[in-house]
Formats: sequence, structure tokens, C-alpha cells
Amino acid sequence: MTENNNDDKTVIESAKKSPPLKLGVVFWGAAFIILVVAIIAMIIPSQVQNASEGVYAFISDKFSWFFLLVVFGFGVFLLFLAISPYGRIKLGDDDSEPEFSFWSWIGMLFSSGLGVGLVFYGVAEPMEHFVKSPFLGGPIENAEAARIAMGYTYFHWGISQWSIFGVAGLAIGYFQYRKKRDGLVSTALEPLFGFNYNTKARKGIDILAIIATVTGMATSVGLGILQMDGGLNIAYGVPSGPTTQLILTILMTVLFIISTSTGLKKGMKFLSTTNMLLAMFLTVFVMFFGPFTFIMESIVVGIGDYFSNFVGYSLRLQPYSGQRWVQDWTVFYWAWVIAWSPFIGSFVARVSRGRTIREYVMGILIVPPILSFLWVGALGGSAVYSDLFNNTNIGEIVLNDQTRALFALLDTMPFELLTSAIAILLIFLFLVTSADSATFIVSGMSIGDTENPPIKLKVIWGVILGVLTIALILAGGLKSLQAASLLAGLPFAIILILMIFSVTRSIRREPNRALVRRRHSHNAKEEHKQF
Repeated sequence: MTENNNDDKTVIESAKKSPPLKLGVVFWGAAFIILVVAIIAMIIPSQVQNASEGVYAFISDKFSWFFLLVVFGFGVFLLFLAISPYGRIKLGDDDSEPEFSFWSWIGMLFSSGLGVGLVFYGVAEPMEHFVKSPFLGGPIENAEAARIAMGYTYFHWGISQWSIFGVAGLAIGYFQYRKKRDGLVSTALEPLFGFNYNTKARKGIDILAIIATVTGMATSVGLGILQMDGGLNIAYGVPSGPTTQLILTILMTVLFIISTSTGLKKGMKFLSTTNMLLAMFLTVFVMFFGPFTFIMESIVVGIGDYFSNFVGYSLRLQPYSGQRWVQDWTVFYWAWVIAWSPFIGSFVARVSRGRTIREYVMGILIVPPILSFLWVGALGGSAVYSDLFNNTNIGEIVLNDQTRALFALLDTMPFELLTSAIAILLIFLFLVTSADSATFIVSGMSIGDTENPPIKLKVIWGVILGVLTIALILAGGLKSLQAASLLAGLPFAIILILMIFSVTRSIRREPNRALVRRRHSHNAKEEHKQF
């Protein structure tokens, strides 16, 4: 206990002695753009809502093909690297070892794989597909509709989503830990444009990365706030609407600022562990009180359908029917994840330091999707079963309001008040811990110090994040959040493509000793030294 107090005092004293912040063009440029958008959204919310709907329709209509091709290409690129000799290259020096043990690393990938988005859509997505088919004239509310709904939900939360994070993390981790550069997105493009390429362009890229990250985070926070608002209403009768949403956002922002300003790393670790325990509890609870055999069978069938339809779903569009289903679901997901990728990419790169590219790719493309499948299979599968065999109306509730999906399911099970409280707490803690991690990354991008950004800057970005979230919620709710992700995701998708070319050019220049097959023997390091 004394040791913990001493650590806290050291952090606080160092914060007091720290020099004044010197904020440059990157911070002021990104903060100015974000705050201007937020202020405009608060002043004229109805006009911003109409503009958001127009932006959403334009980008999703004109660039759907681009998002689908890009994300499919990301997965192909990562798998090629994993099976090629380049997969033996480490995210670090040739003789470096992983900073975290295998199981600790797996646990961290698990914790990053489950977030507010999956909690929000884990029930809402399969239920909406169940009552509103992804295909023109497709089945609804029957056995075939249930199978399609589960399979498509697995697709959206599977390898494709994590290939986006994987590309961002690979580029950032490779240049930061192997090439001993900083963790900025602009730095990862140096092999393409030169070490001293245009300063304005470099700063513009970092500003875009910050805007994309904050926008993606605001989308996730907004979804979580809307879901908690719906949960409080359906479970406890709390009035739903902007007032409750505003209070929740302010409360989340205040608690995040308190947690991040204290420097209590152990406290944040405790919250992250609590998140995982609560998520595991809800999953096990639903499996125990729900249709366990149906859940397990639906998971097996869903995974089979996922692999059978992977290429078709990855490249599916609807130019002949004029439907917008793919734009409203797949394209939104990919744009949202692309906007979110600098944050998650930096996180997975940080915890994967010392591992080979092959280990990194296999871990990130296998571990988080498995967790997603279990969550969707347990909660989404139970909701489908309830409507299919027990004639409940969860699907109808979801069509009217997606934020109520999870709580509509819990309402059909015992101890609904307790489980609803746990679900609300889970969402809230996810928001606090995600905001802490995201603002850490954004603060590092702002000043070029991704290893140890100052606490003051994290607090500033936390406030900006809260303001943007409130603005987007007031200016149209879910549609505005989706539009913001599309708007930020489109240009950053181009940056991710450039990062692929940059990494490819750099690894092709790796010395031969970096590609030597590793041996599980005591003399492996000595053999490497001979090259």
C-alpha cells in the first residue's frame, strides 16, 4: 500500500514540475478542425443532421467499391506476409524477445477485440438481419433467415475488420520498434517520400490521423452513450433522450479525466480486467440460462457459413437492385474501423513488440475474431432463438431502436435488473478505459512523443472528445456518428494503402539474416550472429 502511495506521489510531483506544454501545428490544426465541427453541430444541429445524411449517402454511394476492395486487399496482404519468408522478421531487433508472455499477449488481444461496438451490435445486428434480410427478397423470421443473420454478423466482426487494425499496427510497430523511429503515422511513410519529405505534408498526415482517431472514438463513445440511455429506459424507466445522453457523456468524461490525471496505471489495469470479467460473466450467464446447445450449434454453423461466403461477402455490392444494405452495414463498418485503426493499431503494435510478423498476423487475425464469434453466438444466438421459438418481439424492438437490443434480450431472462445493471456498467467502463487509451495515442501524435505524452494533454483531448461526442449526438444521433466515420475513414484508407507500400519497400531491403528461419535451440542466436 505504501509503495502504491509513493508511486502516486511521484507521478503527481512530476506532473507539477513538468514544463509548460509546447503545442505545435499538429495539435492546433487537429483541435481547431474538430472543435469547429463540434461547435457548428451544437449551434445548428438540424442543418448538420441534414448535411450528415447527405455526406453519408454520397460517400457510401460513390466509394463503396473502394472500401470493399481495400479491406479485402488488406487481408490478402497480411496473409501473404505471414506465409512468406518476410514473416520471420521481428517487430524489433533480430535478437529481441517478446515483452509479454504468450498468454498475456493473447489476453491483451482479447481485451482490445471486445469493445463498445461489439457490445452495441452483438444483439442488434443479427436481430435486424433476422427480420430484415440482407438480400433482396431474402427470407425473414425463419430458420434460413436466422442462419444468414448469424453468418453475416460473423463476417462483419471477423478477419476483415482485424486486417484493417493489422495493417495500421504492422506499419507503426515495424518502423517504431525495428527501425527505431517514432510511432507517428507520417513517419511510417518515410520509405516512400524520404526521411526529409515535405514538412507540411508530414504534419497534414498526422493531423488527418488524429482527426480520424478522435472521430472513430467519438463514434464508439456515442454508440455506448445511446445504448446506456436505451438500457436505463427499458430496464429502470429512466427518461430517454438528449438530457440523459448529455449527463452520461459528461459523467464519462469527468471520470476519465480523474482517472487519467491521477496516473493510477494499476487502477486502469483493474478497470480493464473488470471489463473482461463482466463480459465473460454476461456470456456465461446467457449460455447457462439460454439455449446452450442451440448457441453452440449456431456458432459452428455460423463459422462454416463465414468461411464459405467470405470472398462473396467481401466483394458484394448491389448495383443491379439499387439496394443500400451493403452501404448501410458493411461499408459503414469498414469506414468506422479505418477511422479507428490508428488507435487500435498503435495498441496492438505496442503489445506485440519483439514478435515476428508471422506471429503478429496470426495472433491478430485469429484471437479477436474468435472472441467476437463467442459473444455474437451467445447473445445474438439467444436473441434469435427467443424470437424464432418463443415468439418474443426482440427483432421488432431492434427495428424501432437498436440501442435497446441487448436489454431487450436480458429482459427475457431471469435477474434482468441485475444483468442490465452489469451491462450498463460494462459499457461505461469500456468507454472510460477506451478514452484513456485513445487519448494517450492522440496526445502522442500531437507532440511526436508516443511513448510518454504529458497528462495535461491527455486531459485536453479527453475534453475535446467529450465535446465532439455530445455535438454528434445532438446533431442526429446514430446517423451523424456514422457519417463522421465515413468522412474520416475515406481519406485515411488512402493513408493505409500508402503504409502498405511503405512497409513493403522497407522489408524488401532487410538483410538476409533477418529472414533466417528461427530454430528452437540454444544456439540459434549464435548462428544469427555469424551472418
